[in-house]
Amino acid sequence: MAKKVTEKIKEGVSVEEIEKFARKYTNEVFLILALIIATISSIFGFFTGPIWSLFFAGLLAIIGIAIPGPVGKILKKLLKWQAKSEKTTIIIVGIVRIVFGIFVPFIIFAELGLLAGYSFHSTTKEFIPPEQHSSEEHHSSPEEEKPKEEPKEEEEEHH
Repeated sequence: MAKKVTEKIKEGVSVEEIEKFARKYTNEVFLILALIIATISSIFGFFTGPIWSLFFAGLLAIIGIAIPGPVGKILKKLLKWQAKSEKTTIIIVGIVRIVFGIFVPFIIFAELGLLAGYSFHSTTKEFIPPEQHSSEEHHSSPEEEKPKEEPKEEEEEHH
């Protein structure tokens, strides 16, 4: 696949291919543009400086890690709504993100921080055995939470 991409770059990409890609991945294209613009705006301090962007990205990442339940529900509702929205709505949301990226880039970084914090929590949770999760996070019935009886050593020796 990497060979195809490099060959494509050498050959060049047509405007039609770019349009097709942008139509298929409208949300992603707008988010990438908003992040690029927010980064430039923040670095050069056009309206707010990088301090606010870092502060809000860090703060909302902490919130995403600390209270993943409510954050996950909100994020899933928003992303589901965005995925099911009409193209015009997606374009309007994308334009609003770009405007925020120019004038108040810390909002874009706050969104990114929240997603990163929740994603961090969800990903690390996959690698932690269920018995190490707290009872709040491990949504199981009371029967499942009871420790299973270990077979006695004597029985193990006989088998």
